[in-house]
Amino acid sequence: MKIIISPAKSLDFETKANTEQYTTPNFLEQSEKLNKKLKTLSRKKLSELMRISDDLSALNYDRNQNWSRPFDLDNAKQAVYSFTGEVYRGIDITTLDEGKLPSLQDKLRILSGLYGLLKPLDLIQPYRLEMGTRLKVGRTENLYKFWGDTLANSLNEELQDDELLVNLASAEYFKALPKKTLKVEMITPVFKDFKNGQYKTIMTFAKKARGLMVRYIIDNDVETIEQLKAFNTDGYGFSEEMSEGNELVFTR
Repeated sequence: MKIIISPAKSLDFETKANTEQYTTPNFLEQSEKLNKKLKTLSRKKLSELMRISDDLSALNYDRNQNWSRPFDLDNAKQAVYSFTGEVYRGIDITTLDEGKLPSLQDKLRILSGLYGLLKPLDLIQPYRLEMGTRLKVGRTENLYKFWGDTLANSLNEELQDDELLVNLASAEYFKALPKKTLKVEMITPVFKDFKNGQYKTIMTFAKKARGLMVRYIIDNDVETIEQLKAFNTDGYGFSEEMSEGNELVFTR
C-alpha cells in the first residue's frame, strides 16, 4: 500500500525530531531550479504571486534566500516532523513507535510544490510553495506543467502491480498525479460530519481525519480495502450506502 497526502503551510523547525534517521529527497535538482527562480522574486512579487500578507512574504523571501544544498540535520529537518497542519496533527508523529517508522517510510508519500514527492524522513528546509501556484519556470507556466508526469512516473516505479494506492491528498495536490498515468487502483476516502440535518465535508475535520487514517493504517498494518473500511477512529465509521466506486465515505 502507498498513501498520498498533501504538505502543510504551517511548519515547525524549532522542535528537534525524535529520531536521527533521515533520507534525501529524490528531486533536489528540480527543487534547486525552482528555488533559483524564487530567489529572483522580491517580497512584493511573492506577496502578489502567493496572495499572502507582507509579513508572510518577508518571511518566505528570507526562506528562499537562505535555502541551499547540501541538506543535513543542522540546516534541515525530516518532512513528517516539519509539517504541523491538521493532517499532521492527525498523524501525531511524535507518539508513533520508532519501530513503525520503516512502515511509515515505505507507505507514505507527501506531495510538495517545491520538493515534488517526499518520503516522511526526507530532509527539507523551510519553504512555502503551493502546488497551485502559477510560478513560471523556463517554458513552463505553472508547477503542474513543471512537474509534468515526473511524480506519477516516480510513484509508478515504486508501486507493485497489485498494490493499493490510498489518496488522502487535497484536490490541488493530487492534480499533480494525473489518474491516467497511474498504474494501480486508487481509493479515495472521504470524511463527512452530520451537521444541520445532513452529512457534509467540514474541511478542518476532514483534514485531521486524513491524518488519523494514515496513523490507523500504520498502527494496524492495513493492506486491503476491507481493512481500510474498518477505520473507526475519532467516531468515524464506514458508510456502505454513501460510498460509490473507489470513493469510500466515512461519517460521524
